[in-house]
Amino acid sequence: MSSLIYFFKESLTGFTRNLSTALGSIVTIFLSLLIIGIFLVGGAIINNTVSSVEDKVSITAYIDDAAEQSKIDSVMSKLSGTQGVASVSFTTKDQALENFQNSMSSTDIVDQLDGTNPLPASIDVELSDPQLVESIASELASDSTFKEICDNPQDPTDSVKYGEDSVDKLFALTNYIRYVGVALIALLIFIALVFINNTIRLAILARRKEISIMRLVGASNGFIRGPFLMEGAVHAVIGSALAIVAIELLRRFALPTVSSALMWLPIELSSTVYLGIYVLMFVFGLIIAAVGSLLAMRRYLKV
Repeated sequence: MSSLIYFFKESLTGFTRNLSTALGSIVTIFLSLLIIGIFLVGGAIINNTVSSVEDKVSITAYIDDAAEQSKIDSVMSKLSGTQGVASVSFTTKDQALENFQNSMSSTDIVDQLDGTNPLPASIDVELSDPQLVESIASELASDSTFKEICDNPQDPTDSVKYGEDSVDKLFALTNYIRYVGVALIALLIFIALVFINNTIRLAILARRKEISIMRLVGASNGFIRGPFLMEGAVHAVIGSALAIVAIELLRRFALPTVSSALMWLPIELSSTVYLGIYVLMFVFGLIIAAVGSLLAMRRYLKV
């Protein structure tokens, strides 16, 4: 405990003695974490948008008009117990025609049917994991009971629709967006580490004589590192706090304006998400400052 108190006092002494260098370190940490925080918020918003698009992926399985209700119920029961399925519902021929009519701006097409209904009944599957849509659709098409009741027994896969081409392109795009987001955040962390390392290196260069004297009197590496690590931690806490305050101000005053202008995008994030981002920013700041301090100290602690 006494060592920690000593380290803290020395870090404050170093802070005030090298105020311009300390402020440079704090500003570097602040700007780096601010950029990382903005990317984390943007990544969370993009993830929400991607998830909302993926949630619209569903499966429609068309049923023959003469299908027995017991077999339909059997297929629906199997689907309900399948991993990745959120809900299963049944649309009758009459409901299908009514839905089609409601989706049309004009009734001319419906009037031309002369009272006939060419639309088949269907089993509609909503997914809890859209990434499993292909495997669920394949499993359904190969089900023996479904083959008996589908509207195209010669090719059951033709009776199962989920927009194969569009879904494949959608998942490829959303996965690409996620990978790019992770890569950008990793790049920003690396850049922040380089900048902070250089800033702390300057602080150590300004006190190299003091470090040399401590080495001459037999001070251990840990004893020499302590104040610099504590000083880096102080810089990280202040820089992280400033970055978090800046993100919170953007959240309260800027995002509502953007949200009202882009109402079709799910920009709003929960307080829990922001709390998680703030914790990550704080942890990133401490880790980056600690690693930067250790890297900058290595050349002065070689025996």
